[in-house]
Amino acid sequence: MAGFKIPIFVSLVLAAGAEAQIAAYGQCGGTPWCFNVDCQPGYTCSFQNAYYSQCVPIALPPGDLAPYGAPGTCTPTPQNCGVTNSPPSCAGQVRFAGINIAGCDFGTDTTGTQTPSGAYCPIGPYNPNGPGQMTHFASENFNIFRLPTGWQYIINSVNPSSTLDPTNFGNYNSLVQACLSTGAYCLIDIHNYARFNGAIVGQGGPSNALFAQLWANIATVYASNSKVVFGIMNEPHDLPSVTTWAATVQAAVTAIRNAGATSQLILLPGNDWTGAGTFVTDGSGPALQSVTNPDGSYTNLIFDVHKYLDSDGSGTGTICVGDQVSTAFAPLAQWLRCNGRQAILSETGGSSDPTCLTYLCSAVSFLNANSDIYLGYIGWAAGSFAVGYNLGETPSYSNGVWTDMPIVTTCLVPK
Repeated sequence: MAGFKIPIFVSLVLAAGAEAQIAAYGQCGGTPWCFNVDCQPGYTCSFQNAYYSQCVPIALPPGDLAPYGAPGTCTPTPQNCGVTNSPPSCAGQVRFAGINIAGCDFGTDTTGTQTPSGAYCPIGPYNPNGPGQMTHFASENFNIFRLPTGWQYIINSVNPSSTLDPTNFGNYNSLVQACLSTGAYCLIDIHNYARFNGAIVGQGGPSNALFAQLWANIATVYASNSKVVFGIMNEPHDLPSVTTWAATVQAAVTAIRNAGATSQLILLPGNDWTGAGTFVTDGSGPALQSVTNPDGSYTNLIFDVHKYLDSDGSGTGTICVGDQVSTAFAPLAQWLRCNGRQAILSETGGSSDPTCLTYLCSAVSFLNANSDIYLGYIGWAAGSFAVGYNLGETPSYSNGVWTDMPIVTTCLVPK
């Protein structure tokens, strides 16, 4: 633009080169100019508003296995959305690598219908031995486990309710406690596709108030544990209004925070199965950007995305057709980075066919290379799945020895 002058502060930073570091509480970004620099160790660039970002001290959760934002890890800096942005020099290793430990969700279909007795929680100690699997995976440096459950299962009812059933929720909590005992993060996932018995939450089905109370009741149990992660809902789809859904998500976030769980990660899912490739174009990301903590901040509010690599993206095929980097992960990375936000890939996977071993490894490599905006990945799935399941990650066990599936050893084990 004619007559536009670059601020002196920016000129100095640009002259210092790409490796420049900004001092404590210094300005590290803002419109109409933009640059990609690191804050000094112990500080992270925090987006304040469209015109100003500042280097602020990193607040580390107690006992964090891989301290997010600490020296050696990476956080996003809002960048110019009009150009292709590269990851900062600190990127290279995601914070989280994990496995889904399925079973308490069994019997839940895509209409959000479940008969509680159809669940098969892998609480062990005998087969399915979810605690044993998690202990094994933790020994390989996996540090997060997603624990899907049906809404109906934890309330032990086919009628909508927010009241947690002592027996069934007690079983689920046993799985959560087994997860926590490994030192890993434990992701609570309501696996109902934004529905209860076919009716969409907040859009003709259970009210936002009822859903929020369910999450308040869950959050109250785990409010003091920094390693519990709250996954608002698995794979919403075919929602009449994504902006109305964002209001439902907001109600859940507010309820969780007001229940005392003020510091934990909360995952925000979008429409269209919360697919990574459609998260922006279907309006999910833009709508969910309005969701905030009660204090108006976005701290620890992470976008929840899924992506499978078979021909229709459903995760049912045994042949993978591509790594989906150019069609899904890279475009989403660009949008996340230019908005200073982050996502986690909480479901991905593949069979042990050579195509999947090639393409899933490639996708994971991209996530690692862009760890400023991708927090990690969680494979689908172990737990109560038999070793013959086409996307199985359940390790076999014999004479005290666990043996992993090829897709786990080749692509998912943290390198």
